[in-house]
Amino acid sequence: MDFNVKKLASDAGIFFTRAIQFTGEKFGQVEKTELDAHFENLLSRADSTKNWTEKIFRQTEVLLQPNPIDNTGSRIEEFLYEKLDRTVPSRPNNEELLGHYMQDAAKDFGPGTPYGSTLIKVGDCERRLGSVQREFLQTSAIGFLTPLRNFLEGDWRTISKERRLLENRRLDLDSCKARLKKAKLAESKAACEGEAVPDFQETRPRNYVLSASASALWSEEVDKAEHELRVAQTEFDRQAEVTRLLLEGISSTHVNHLRCLHEFVEAQTAYYKQCHLHMQDLQKELDRFPNAFAGNPGHSMASGGSSPLDPASAVETDTLKIEEVQAPATGTRKAKVLYDYDAADTSELSLLADELITVYTVPGMDSDWLVGERGNQKGKVPVTYLELLS
Repeated sequence: MDFNVKKLASDAGIFFTRAIQFTGEKFGQVEKTELDAHFENLLSRADSTKNWTEKIFRQTEVLLQPNPIDNTGSRIEEFLYEKLDRTVPSRPNNEELLGHYMQDAAKDFGPGTPYGSTLIKVGDCERRLGSVQREFLQTSAIGFLTPLRNFLEGDWRTISKERRLLENRRLDLDSCKARLKKAKLAESKAACEGEAVPDFQETRPRNYVLSASASALWSEEVDKAEHELRVAQTEFDRQAEVTRLLLEGISSTHVNHLRCLHEFVEAQTAYYKQCHLHMQDLQKELDRFPNAFAGNPGHSMASGGSSPLDPASAVETDTLKIEEVQAPATGTRKAKVLYDYDAADTSELSLLADELITVYTVPGMDSDWLVGERGNQKGKVPVTYLELLS
């Protein structure tokens, strides 16, 4: 192992000198080189850009993937796949899982039942919503999150590194200024002592010789300090220019982020529009789909049926006795049952999908109902569950 003691000692000396300068500035004991107002504005603008970009990035992540605690395992898996440079396996999102559960439940309850068939339709819609959401997340991650992350992990790290280097160059410059100032004061003092005429009777000649020698030494120290100051000033100016160019690049960053923001809004608009269209299609399909509550006397008044507490309904039930109804000589029709139906009471007839029954109307019965016969069985049946045959 190559261990350079001189370099280590030099680095330690530079660090110690910078620490002394920094401490003196904090206590107001030494002078500090101030940057110009334009440069300070660039620094303030860069810090503000970094802080707000970081907040927007984090909150967008929360928006696109809520409840991070519930997805801790998934995040760890994604991190491992990213480190191994492998593709993260696709997994269903919440909407797709809900759709799968609904369709599995429909198979268990029976796809021919009203509840089961509705679960199938809603589950299919949820799966389509999940697919739309997956596409939206991918588009947002690529078009919006990735540029923000690249700025925070790339451009901003470069700016921070150059700013730290500029601060070190400034500390070195101010240390050189302080060293030159001290050397000039010492040189001036030594020169004053050397200009005095020596009294050989009271003063030893040796003291005069030492004063002249000290003046010469301080003159050399001043020359050395001035040279170091020129070098430090050049390095500081060069680093300040590099940092200034990077800080002025923040304007280009704003333009880029503005374009990404427009793309994010477009992606959101397309996402919500597709979701709205899918839900509208589902609603239209459900409106065409027979509702088990539409003609059920036990349903609320809002569904168009009569309440069991409605006096008119009670009178109708008391007046119309299904077992006493006789099929008319003409006017009976065959009907195919579309969906299974469970009778709510003894006045209704339970139905099985795809069976054929005979139906007819009787005076005084609600138009949403017919009288159905199957063999010796007779009862009211909802019209919406039937397909009348010619």
